[in-house]
Amino acid sequence: MAKQVIERGLCNVSEYYGSEVTLYYPGLYAGQTDLVGLYKNDMAVIDFKQTNKPKKREWIEDYCIQLAAYTMAHNFVHRTNISKGVIMMCSKDNFYQEFIIAGLEMKKYMHQWLKRVDQYYEEMRGKD
Repeated sequence: MAKQVIERGLCNVSEYYGSEVTLYYPGLYAGQTDLVGLYKNDMAVIDFKQTNKPKKREWIEDYCIQLAAYTMAHNFVHRTNISKGVIMMCSKDNFYQEFIIAGLEMKKYMHQWLKRVDQYYEEMRGKD
């Protein structure tokens, strides 16, 4: 599976800025993405996923929201303006898939992430 990701996905990454990048948005959340780099000439946050079977786009909404969270954190802390996320996924039968979120779609997922963060902190306040 890793060979497929290298040959079919990472071949499109011309510069690597960080691997296993710990990201955080001060006071709100933290996480770790697999890669930040130049994907097809655009700065991107990249995550690798493995799966038992190929996925349809509508099945990976949570992955897209996760990428949006990582992107927001990177932009805030490092003062970047990344607007692209890439999910490089390979199934156990070596079927490679790539999902890209960018532009308005990225903004949509950022808003969805912020709603989840708000819900989480509302629930935490309710437990006091």
